[in-house]
Amino acid sequence: MNIADIAEVQFDAASFWEAAKTHRLLVARCNACGEAHYYPRQICPFCRADDVELAPASGRGTIYSLSVTERPDHRRVVAYVTLEEGPTMMTRIIDAPQDIAIGDAVTVDFEASPDGLTVPVFRRT
Repeated sequence: MNIADIAEVQFDAASFWEAAKTHRLLVARCNACGEAHYYPRQICPFCRADDVELAPASGRGTIYSLSVTERPDHRRVVAYVTLEEGPTMMTRIIDAPQDIAIGDAVTVDFEASPDGLTVPVFRRT
């Protein structure tokens, strides 16, 4: 899948995915009410205004919730991370230590997905 395919389905998220390819995390911010939100979309989920811009995010956040799945050959940590900018996003924690916990500080990293996208993931700092 390429960005053009995504743009046909979600034209408002194309800039987000283009930035992710260069390892930059963007967060949507409404110019009408000032609220930041994730996932990127053209209509603000708080005030329904259509005056939304994508802005660079710090890439820093805190684990709000997490789930660990362990198999003999694989360990996966899925979490909700609350970004410094305010929104909470569902993501994966990579290289997670055994003692990872809610409230831990994390920072963004990027990984290639099986479908060819570069996706934001996080690691504990």
